[in-house]
Amino acid sequence: MPKKYGVKEKDQVVNHILNLILTGRLRTGDRVDRNEIAQGLGVSRVPIQEALVQLEHDGIVSTRYHRGAFVERFDEATIYEHHELDGLLSGIASARAAANPTPRVLGQLDALLASMRTAKDSRTFAELCCEYRSTVNDEYAGPRLHATIRASYNLIPRVFWMTYQNNRDDVLPFYEEENAAIHRRDPEAARAVCVSRSELMAQAMLTELCRRGVLVPQEGARPTPIHLRRAAKNLKPSSIVV
Repeated sequence: MPKKYGVKEKDQVVNHILNLILTGRLRTGDRVDRNEIAQGLGVSRVPIQEALVQLEHDGIVSTRYHRGAFVERFDEATIYEHHELDGLLSGIASARAAANPTPRVLGQLDALLASMRTAKDSRTFAELCCEYRSTVNDEYAGPRLHATIRASYNLIPRVFWMTYQNNRDDVLPFYEEENAAIHRRDPEAARAVCVSRSELMAQAMLTELCRRGVLVPQEGARPTPIHLRRAAKNLKPSSIVV
């Protein structure tokens, strides 16, 4: 696999391992083959070790002395937990925005929301969502919160949402609510809508992973809304690639 210029080798390895997990080629308890990664990506063992340190810090792999690195538990509960954390963390920054909205930030968010309403495709809409989140986080998240939010994105690959055809219809109402909460200075409402948005995102992603056989639905699992089950059928086969 050719190297991606402009991308750190460590980040390339992180994305590669995440892609193996999200496509089912690495499953819970599987050992991460460092030699295979080094050969496939054309990198040395140094960035591989750096990537594994990051992934262990993020709870995605665990290392065992003299045995190597192994994929941590990856199942339905993990998907929900990962998104729940993302919703809570994003909610902290959004609540801070609502507690102290400035005309400059409100103007930026309003402009982004206007573009989101008229976005013609999932890719454009997903990019605008990322820009909206970055605008809030850059202004209201401190260094520690910012780093933790970035870590929470690992199991929420952007390409998934760029190819999810119901993206705009499902997600836009949450951004409308969040923006309204920030305007009316309602921190709790802004926080709550971030949590709700992340739960919907978890359900959509879980539906696709189950459809592709990467995960098996658990007994007594939360029911997936019918519009998400239908939308999952329209996802492109490569939609989970990181």
